[in-house]
Amino acid sequence: MPATIHPTAIVDDGATLGEGTRIWHWVHICGGAHIGANCSLGQNVFVGNDVAIGDNVKIQNNVSVYDAVTLEDDVFCGPSMVFTNVFNPRAAVVRKSEYRPTLVRRGATLGANSTIVCGTTVGRYAFVGAGAVVTRDVPDHALVVGVPGVQVGWMSRHGERLELPVDGDGDAACPATGERYRLRGGRLELHDEV
Repeated sequence: MPATIHPTAIVDDGATLGEGTRIWHWVHICGGAHIGANCSLGQNVFVGNDVAIGDNVKIQNNVSVYDAVTLEDDVFCGPSMVFTNVFNPRAAVVRKSEYRPTLVRRGATLGANSTIVCGTTVGRYAFVGAGAVVTRDVPDHALVVGVPGVQVGWMSRHGERLELPVDGDGDAACPATGERYRLRGGRLELHDEV
């Protein structure tokens, strides 16, 4: 099934859209953007030229995905969350050659009104809470909240909080799926599946 594009949306020549992707009202996609299959871009989304978006990505209303941002498969961007691409912007100083890349790994959630400061990586299946400001890399499966963002827990692939300490070691199961996780040395991994 080809991409569905609302009549109010602008998709510049050269942009690539995967099958089944839905582009809603007043979206603007620049010509160099690559968007995968089965994505949904909500009302008033902007996507820059130097942007790569994987498959099954959900971008809610009022999000601008600026140049130098990469979203892997299954990423969720909540309403009005913010990406940046220049660390120290000034209106009178051109810094397009100083863009810092931002990478959001597979399955991560970026909550409503959160801000991801450029030059950071948000790990696989990490969960950034609503309104949090990410100023440094976020580990896989980490739950981050606050300003600036700090890790307060761990999340399963299903998006459920795991009963594990932030620091230390332990084992836990996802309350929704039963998948088992092992925390060792600050790294959480899927141990086995039930």
